[in-house]
Amino acid sequence: MRVLLTVEMDTEKANKAITDNTLATTMKSVLDRIKPEAAYFGTKEGLRTGYIVFDLKDSSDIPTVAEPFFQDLGAKVTFLPVMNFDDVQAGLQKYASN
Repeated sequence: MRVLLTVEMDTEKANKAITDNTLATTMKSVLDRIKPEAAYFGTKEGLRTGYIVFDLKDSSDIPTVAEPFFQDLGAKVTFLPVMNFDDVQAGLQKYASN
């Protein structure tokens, strides 16, 4: 299932991770494993935030994705199922045929 992973990093822990060069390592290790369709970074409500779209193959994979962000960055992590336009069209066709 395609999901949007939002990672809102604790400022103090993210500052420390930048200073000790572990922020990039944490991000790279997770991104290498999940192979995202897209990954963007910015701010949300004053916090460093990552917006990552990837295919969550099984719900049991959630801890392996979320835990590095929780433990290393004190992050607030959310998973939101999302669709691209092709998915929306396919869903609307299914709806129309019912």
